[in-house]
Amino acid sequence: MPLPSIKIQFLNGQIGTVADSQDGLLALVCGATAVASTFVLSKAYLIYRLAGLEDLGVTAENNAALYRHVRDFYGEAEEGTPLVVFGVENTQKMSALCDKDSGPLKALLQNRRGELRGLVIARDPGEESVTATEGMDPDVIDALPKAQALAEWATTELYAPIFVALEGRSYEDADALPDLNEMSYDRVCVVIGDTSSGSRGAAMGVFAGRVAASPVQRNIGRVADGPLAPVEMFVGGDRVEDATDDITTMYDKGYITPRTYVGRSGYFWTDDRMATDEVDDYSHLSLRRVIDKACRITYDTLLDYMLDEIRVNTDGTMQDAVLKNWQASAENAIRSNMTARGELSADTSAGESGCSVYIDPSQNVLATSTVLVTLKVRPFGYARNVEVQLGFQVETNT
Repeated sequence: MPLPSIKIQFLNGQIGTVADSQDGLLALVCGATAVASTFVLSKAYLIYRLAGLEDLGVTAENNAALYRHVRDFYGEAEEGTPLVVFGVENTQKMSALCDKDSGPLKALLQNRRGELRGLVIARDPGEESVTATEGMDPDVIDALPKAQALAEWATTELYAPIFVALEGRSYEDADALPDLNEMSYDRVCVVIGDTSSGSRGAAMGVFAGRVAASPVQRNIGRVADGPLAPVEMFVGGDRVEDATDDITTMYDKGYITPRTYVGRSGYFWTDDRMATDEVDDYSHLSLRRVIDKACRITYDTLLDYMLDEIRVNTDGTMQDAVLKNWQASAENAIRSNMTARGELSADTSAGESGCSVYIDPSQNVLATSTVLVTLKVRPFGYARNVEVQLGFQVETNT
């Protein structure tokens, strides 16, 4: 018989603390060379700092491109930021990598169990040169529909929506580039511009680092976040400062490039355009990331109701209390994981959630076994153009 005592059990899960999110978890896919048994191609490695890559035996000497991209990543994102590194054969084209039926990236997404939010794809600029058509490597254009299809597959099959950033390789001529506004790849973006003159690649590590360091609603070109880390950036063979007209042309066509601002030192991304029509709801990466996060939260929340019993009225419709419980669960999940983090446009002091959930009370759930839920979130607006009327303040006596 035990001694008389008092037992206290600590309850958990009472505060409602939200777990750290992986909104910035990206995979850097890059042409590389295997390093003995420590760094194997087509295998994912999770690192948290440049030293983690070096621990795998990867150096600037044996893998110049991959090492540079990871170094640049941690120039933008703090050490401790997770990054998945995935080396591939230098001969593999981006269009082949993104093929959801035969490429290796489908397996990467499956093996990471839906945790990745984006794929940032680069190739080794040291490979033999290619003949540019339409202003850059034709492989970029070929990869666009493949990347879109892969991202859509991840969304519908894994319930893990992603975006894909493609390296705008072998850039030559802004005027000859295809207009991405005429396409419909709202999960894909193309980055042009690098940290060395005449580079056939792009600053994908710099891009990925700024994305990983930014909350989902943040435009990567936000001036208040400060300049990018590189002290020099180029578009083709020209310094960014000397390529203003070409940068304007590329921006009009939907590409992401570095730029400068008068009165500010350093470089900034022009914007976060996706390869789709500007009127598309998801024409910008910030909007894409916001809606994708809402998608993940909604899926996870409503999954608890899958195959659950639903109390219905005599006409087969959901009872009011059940309906309201579903709506409240979805809205509260968005409120806790997005609104409270400042990722939605909502006046929290007024009790707004920045989210609305509607379930039609007239739908016959008994007959259809289907519950149609409409969930909408309110994004932020962005100051892409600021117009000021400036003049003298003068009082005249009449």
